[in-house]
Amino acid sequence: MPDEPSAIPLADVLRVANELVSVGLIKDYALGGALAAIYYTEPFTTYDADIVFIAAEKGLTAGIPAIYSYLQKRGWRVEREHLVVKNFPVQFLAASGLTEEAVREAKPIEYEGVQAKVFRPEYIITIAASVGRYKDLARIEQLLEQVKIDKPMLDDILRRYNLKLPKK
Repeated sequence: MPDEPSAIPLADVLRVANELVSVGLIKDYALGGALAAIYYTEPFTTYDADIVFIAAEKGLTAGIPAIYSYLQKRGWRVEREHLVVKNFPVQFLAASGLTEEAVREAKPIEYEGVQAKVFRPEYIITIAASVGRYKDLARIEQLLEQVKIDKPMLDDILRRYNLKLPKK
């Protein structure tokens, strides 16, 4: 685990995700989870990076064995559900439903010269509401306080997925 946020090899992670697209192992991806939230808010501690991808093949686990095999050949190691690069854990998560829509609607960014995509804050909030862990509820509150949210968009996503924001 890195000692400080600047030690996160995020550019390396994004380069590899782009490579997975170019070799056809995945169709598309976006940065999700805590690092996506940090893109919009004040930094906070996070344990890993979540790369949410649209599989090249159908099925929730489609592509995951191939991704693991491909990256292990490039020196990444496996620790439980994570692939680890430069001592930083990365979780590759197959998208479906809400998360697939979040990938398709993700915001294009450039990070240290690497083209990538990051979940829009409205999707981060909706996904956090669907999970509902304490840290997800705190993330919702932080995003609502610190980020200009497209309220009609958020309301539409919440309605379509039959979700509600937690009451304060």
